[in-house]
Amino acid sequence: MATQTLTEQNFEQIVSENDVVLVDFWASWCGPCRSFAPTFEASSEKHTDVVHAKMDTEAEQNFAAQAGIRSIPTIMAFREGVLVFNQAGALPPAQLEDLITQVKALDMDAVRKEMAAQAPTGER
Repeated sequence: MATQTLTEQNFEQIVSENDVVLVDFWASWCGPCRSFAPTFEASSEKHTDVVHAKMDTEAEQNFAAQAGIRSIPTIMAFREGVLVFNQAGALPPAQLEDLITQVKALDMDAVRKEMAAQAPTGER
């Protein structure tokens, strides 16, 4: 599966309607981003059950700022609409593969229970 283009307009829909979504925040002028692109693309072809999406931080500056992107590339992973991984820096192929394996293996009931336990009392 080819990577999808993520925008502020389609972000919520893509993240909420898919089980696992990996997001690569990048920019065309970023050397490490360009170096990471083939790794991300190869992963999208191998893991057709995982949505691989790319957000151009230059085109989506407002959203990138709201998402707290301070360094690119930044990789985020969502599982069942929940952010479960957020890290700046390109991942080598083996680490990206390991990340996907870990995200798929998460017990989301346990993750939600832990999130609820950490939420301030008024938000439970």
